[in-house]
Amino acid sequence: MPDLDLTTDHKALDDDLAARRYFAKFETITRLLSGVAEEMEKDRAFSAMDADVIETYVRAVARSFRALSLKYLVSGRLAGVGQKHLTIDFHESGFPIFQEIVTMANDAAQAARHLEGMPEADRLKDEMVRQIVGERVVPTRLQFALSQRLYYEALAAGGLFFAQMHPQAEFIAEVSGGRRGYLVHWAVYDSQQNVPVIYLMEVVDSGRKALPLDERRWPAAQAHLMAQSVSGLKPVTIAKGFDTDFADLHPKRLRRIHLGPMYSSAFTLQTGAIREVLDEAKAGEGEDWALAWTVEELESERVEVEKGWFSDTEREVFRLDPFAADGAETGATRITRAMILPQRPFQVMAEKDPEGFRKLRKFVVGRDGRVLVYN
Repeated sequence: MPDLDLTTDHKALDDDLAARRYFAKFETITRLLSGVAEEMEKDRAFSAMDADVIETYVRAVARSFRALSLKYLVSGRLAGVGQKHLTIDFHESGFPIFQEIVTMANDAAQAARHLEGMPEADRLKDEMVRQIVGERVVPTRLQFALSQRLYYEALAAGGLFFAQMHPQAEFIAEVSGGRRGYLVHWAVYDSQQNVPVIYLMEVVDSGRKALPLDERRWPAAQAHLMAQSVSGLKPVTIAKGFDTDFADLHPKRLRRIHLGPMYSSAFTLQTGAIREVLDEAKAGEGEDWALAWTVEELESERVEVEKGWFSDTEREVFRLDPFAADGAETGATRITRAMILPQRPFQVMAEKDPEGFRKLRKFVVGRDGRVLVYN
C-alpha cells in the first residue's frame, strides 16, 4: 500500500500582503477564543480552572502566531535561498503545518545564542534610516535582520505553543478517604490534523505521595500521556490505558478539545455547506472566516474492583453515549461541536440553515468584539 502524501494539502503563502492578512486574521481569532471559553464557563461546560487552563494554551497559540509573523515579515522579499514563506495546511486545517511548529521550537532552543550575535533593534533601525536617506534604496536586508531580531526576542520571551506541551497537574480538592483530586492538562500540535489539541483529565490520586511530587509516578504518567496524545486514539482508549497502567491514579473525566479547523475562502479549500456560507457571505477583510471547536468528553460511570492475589484494584467503567449510534465508535460519552464566526457569515448560515450546522453551538462575534451564543 503506498504511503499517504500529506503534503498535497500544503500551501506556501508567497504573497507578503496575503501572509499579513493571514496573521491578522489569527490575531483576531485567538483574541476572541478567550471570550468563547468565558461563555462556556457561564454555561458550566467548563469550570473556572478549566477556562483558565484553556486560556493559557490559547495565549500560547497567539504568541506562536505572533512569532511566526515576525519570522516571515520580510523573508519573502529576499532573493535566492534566503527567501522563505509560511506553509499552511489549506484543507481541513487552515493552520501552519506541523513542521513550522517544530522548526520554531528548534529556533527557540537557540534563541539566546542568535540574539548574542545580532545587532540591537535600535541600531538596525538607525542603519535603515541612513540607507533610506543616504542611498535612497529600500533596506530589505536590514529589514530582514530586524524582523529576525524581533522573532528571536519573541522566542526568548517564552510562553509559546510547541508540538508537545507536557502534562501539568493542578490540585482541585481533597477527596474522601484521604485521596486528592487533580486536573491534569497537556496539549499537542497534531501532526496529521495540523491543529492545536488540548487535553483535560480529572484524576483522583490514591497514592501515598502527592502526584506532582512523586518522582516515581509523575514522570511515568507524563510520558504515558504524551505517548497516547494521538488524534487516531479514541478518548476511551486513552483513559483505559492510563487506568490500567497506574493502579493508584483513577481517571474520572477526560476531555479533548480541538481548536480548528479554520475556514476562510481567502486561504483554505472547503467543501459543502461551509463553503457555500463563506462564498455567499462575501465578508470584508478580517471577517471572512469560521473556526470549528470540538470537545470530546468521556466520563467514568462507576468503579469495579478486580480481586487479586495480594490486593484489590479499582477499575473505571466509562460511559459511552447510549443514544448515539456511533457512541461506541467515537469512544466518548458525548461530543460537543461549535463554530465561532463573525456576524456576516453567521447571518448567511442562519438564512440557509444547512442541516449539518443545526446542532452546532454558534459563538458569534459582534462588531464591538462581544461574543453572543446561539444554540
